[in-house]
Amino acid sequence: MFWSKSKKLAEGIDWNILKSEEQLKELIVESKEQPILIYKHSTRCSISGMVLERLERSWSKDGNPIKPYFLDLIALRSLSNAVAETFRIYHESPQVILIKNGEAIYDASHMSISFSMIKDAALS
Repeated sequence: MFWSKSKKLAEGIDWNILKSEEQLKELIVESKEQPILIYKHSTRCSISGMVLERLERSWSKDGNPIKPYFLDLIALRSLSNAVAETFRIYHESPQVILIKNGEAIYDASHMSISFSMIKDAALS
């Protein structure tokens, strides 16, 4: 299947759109109640699009406690930088960062992004 630059997100994941540093602070607090995933996406990168599509196809709500956030790093580069600084994780794209109890407990980029690995980290 070929990736398209459609702005519409797939239906498999109930994405929350990360738009501000204030929201970032709120999701850190929220991560004390449930694991939070941030997906850093580049709308200009075909690899980012393919990885996003693969993640959305494999995402399952069954037994999945993760609340997913989508960050368009092209539109919100300063917010993307704030995420990298806050969690002390080198910026890559595409990238996932899993936050639990206020701390990044897992991150992956490019073709290393896997729903099963994310879920395993969230449940451990």
